[in-house]
Amino acid sequence: MISTADPSVTASWLGRVDYPAAWAWQKELYLSVLDGERGDALMLLEHPDTYTLGRRADGSDLVYGEAEMAGRGIGLYNVDRGGRATYHGPGQLVGYPIMKLGERYDVLSYLRNLEDVVIAMAADLGVEAARDPEHTGVWVGQNKIGAIGVKITRGITMHGFAFNVTTDLSMFRGIVPCGIQDRWVTSVANETGVEHGVEAVASLAAKHVARVFQRELVWAPPASLVAPGPSVGGVLSTN
Repeated sequence: MISTADPSVTASWLGRVDYPAAWAWQKELYLSVLDGERGDALMLLEHPDTYTLGRRADGSDLVYGEAEMAGRGIGLYNVDRGGRATYHGPGQLVGYPIMKLGERYDVLSYLRNLEDVVIAMAADLGVEAARDPEHTGVWVGQNKIGAIGVKITRGITMHGFAFNVTTDLSMFRGIVPCGIQDRWVTSVANETGVEHGVEAVASLAAKHVARVFQRELVWAPPASLVAPGPSVGGVLSTN
């Protein structure tokens, strides 16, 4: 069993990963944390072009039809996180914390903590971002720079945050982002004119996750966190 006397979080940069593979790896890590076989983990990665629909999504969240999505090479997945529609793709950092919050956890506090992580990352990169009193996520003015959608089961987290670094913002036109009709999206590159590598930004994310959640940060190679294989049909590239 893993000791909780000195809680740590093991982070790894996984590169670009197909969504089904990342989702399968999340589930495997969840079971390992639940069984006490390992401590908290943080998957840091980017996805190929993908739309996901959370538990509150409906057909009105999709602008593109199936044929158009297929023609553009965009995957579509219904997932078990909270929230509605979002986009994942190249240039966007995705963080999936698989962490044990304990039996007496507060979902709202967890969401606010993830927002703190994204706000701090943005500040490190020269962007002044903030919460919105009406909508979960992180915003620069009226435009969202960081989306958050989570699932917590038996006190253990899945899914997490997506932070637009050099994201192609036109890809959001195929959905109504987070089901909000009168807002748009932005990125670090859009706000500052500076393009940062997603892997470099992942290091900032890990630092702030450890700080906000009061964990010791441990970096590990991908193979120690996940085990890619044909059973999940995944692509992992650290290039």
